[in-house]
Amino acid sequence: MKDFLLITPPFTQLNTPYPGTAYVKGFLNTKGISSYQIDLGLEVILKLFSKNGLTRVFDKAFAFAATEEISDNSKRILSLRSKYIQTIDGVISFLKGKDLTLSRLICQGGFLPEAGRFAAIDDLDWAFGAMGMQDKAKHLATLYLEDLSDLIVECVDENFGFSRYAERMGRSANSFDAMYQFLQQQPSFIDDITLDILELQIQEQQPLIIGFSVPFPGNLYSAFRCAQYIKKHHPNIVVVMGGGFPNTELRSLKEPRVFDFFDFITLDDGELPTELLFDYIKQGSGPLKRTFLLEAGNVVYKNDSERSDYKMSQTGTPDYSDLLLSEYISVIEVANPMHSLWSDGRWNKLTMAHGCYWGKCTFCDISLDYIKIYEPVTARLIVDRMEEIIAATGTTGFHFVDEAAPPALMREVALEIIRRQLTVTWWTNIRFEKSFTAALCKLLKASGCIAVSGGLEVASDRLLELIKKGVTVEQVAQVTHHLSEAGIMVHAYLMYGYPTQTVQETIDSLEMVRQLFEMGIVHSGFWHQFAMTAHSPVGISPELYGVVPKVENVEFAHNDIEFTDKTGIDHDKFSFGLKKSLFNFMHGICFDYPLQEWFDFKIPQSKIAPSFIEDALQKTVDFTVKPNAKLVWMGSDPELVAFTKNKKGRSYELAKMTFHEVMDFVEVQMEMDLASWLQHQLIDMSLAAGKPLLTLGAFQKAYELQFEDFELFWFSKPMEKIKAHGLLIL
Repeated sequence: MKDFLLITPPFTQLNTPYPGTAYVKGFLNTKGISSYQIDLGLEVILKLFSKNGLTRVFDKAFAFAATEEISDNSKRILSLRSKYIQTIDGVISFLKGKDLTLSRLICQGGFLPEAGRFAAIDDLDWAFGAMGMQDKAKHLATLYLEDLSDLIVECVDENFGFSRYAERMGRSANSFDAMYQFLQQQPSFIDDITLDILELQIQEQQPLIIGFSVPFPGNLYSAFRCAQYIKKHHPNIVVVMGGGFPNTELRSLKEPRVFDFFDFITLDDGELPTELLFDYIKQGSGPLKRTFLLEAGNVVYKNDSERSDYKMSQTGTPDYSDLLLSEYISVIEVANPMHSLWSDGRWNKLTMAHGCYWGKCTFCDISLDYIKIYEPVTARLIVDRMEEIIAATGTTGFHFVDEAAPPALMREVALEIIRRQLTVTWWTNIRFEKSFTAALCKLLKASGCIAVSGGLEVASDRLLELIKKGVTVEQVAQVTHHLSEAGIMVHAYLMYGYPTQTVQETIDSLEMVRQLFEMGIVHSGFWHQFAMTAHSPVGISPELYGVVPKVENVEFAHNDIEFTDKTGIDHDKFSFGLKKSLFNFMHGICFDYPLQEWFDFKIPQSKIAPSFIEDALQKTVDFTVKPNAKLVWMGSDPELVAFTKNKKGRSYELAKMTFHEVMDFVEVQMEMDLASWLQHQLIDMSLAAGKPLLTLGAFQKAYELQFEDFELFWFSKPMEKIKAHGLLIL
């Protein structure tokens, strides 16, 4: 018997577990409260996309086709039924990473049945190369699954989606009516699979409480359907909802019918509310923290505990046990290495800091505690948790899911990883701020950072200032250049339709984006249209941003707000052209196309200089010495070979310093006594030496005890070469 059964309802990601339940389980471990967790979405997918599951899908689809007209694409898939059923188990095994030899068969063609998704296939040899067979096969297998998904949507269950289910039901539904009416219908085919697995888990775990972590609108309907089942068949089990969706959308909850399904709904950081709720249920009374419940037929919000929330250092290490870590499916939807991070491979999720250290962006929900309250964790504790998770899961990939990872803390984490000589791969979300110097980016890369994503938003300095992003386009260009030069991939979130944005600014923004991709300093991106949310500065004070909100009576979900932009511009019409151009830019093509080419209506000429980004990247050498800067030597111990050089009858004792790198070596020459001194200094600056980081000021003082003219030495050609190959100034 378990105290808690923690569930992520269908569907989130196929390749890695959403971390909500792992965070809660890790905390419950520190309190001695027993729990078991399941990713219900993954288990449904595995059951659905199996020989038995697909047989049932085709039976349902054939029955539907017997009474309804279906598309030619579905007819083709139905005609290839036996091939799909024959191949499905092998394809899923391959995507789990368990039968990699199948990649050759997949890539040769004639093995996977092909329907509509294969019609618009990319040039795969160009995308993956002659030897990128595993990724190419994953891409083809993904198209194969998407064909089957199209059949399911048309003929079996119109609400199905690999990373969402009945999402429209959860998208800012101010009224609960549509969801409630949908739940009165008979469970769907997907629901039946879901509820069968749920019942089996209830029988095995015998939980006192079932907690649903609902991160997105696409998880909401399934959470309600499961809760409905529990209330009908297991009325003694307490049912709770928490997670990202209620945290943002259910803060104004007034609808009593919600509590026909759930007993409690908690908001924001779940640790203390969950602990107090457990005590409340065991004892029958007690204080609660940020918790909705029903009393005398009315929705009430209890926040009567005087206890403060736990610090991040007290919440424990996320615990991924119970989850079927070896069963997750890696897919590649598009031939883009950055996009594959979201869907390919299993990532351990961690957080460097609670909230956002910037917390000013006007489109963001900065009024909510999970963003507003900023609290970093020490680098040592973060890396301790990384080591714990590696030992528990056997995987060394980490996705830090911060709102925006703080650069100072990223530096300390990178240093700690290198000190411990850990081999890890990690990526995170950042702000493109000036703290990301070339040296810091090299350090991050050396620690295992492979990619970052960040909000460029609107590539217009006027709008960036209105958004309070705290960056300029020129600064973003310089930072992305530093990142890409260090070998770190860059993904940019892009926005259009921000209040007061003009057509000219939209086109100028597109030109900026074109140049960023053409220069090779941004590798991936995604355009999304501005959405006004209830908890953002724009949503709270729309009159300051020239928008007029549509007022709704909120009984259920409340986040996205419909509005009218006083400019009267129809931003929707730019969507297709922006996304089509970006797709081509990400593939490294069509940079020479006129911007007008992407739109079927007249647009103005861009006012951005064709070389704006290139000009922004022109480096100026900074000769100022910053005494408090820290020095770190990332290279190998230098080898010294002495030799004598004769010039104009005089002999000079010189040394050749050789630095061996992973793929090459670097040589410099200088006077023997200076080279010998520098050799010892560099060895001491290595993190492996275990010494406190040396400042540039201290290094200069040590130099001046024996030699003269530090600046001449520091900016000499040999030192510039050494700085370029491992001496970082942080």
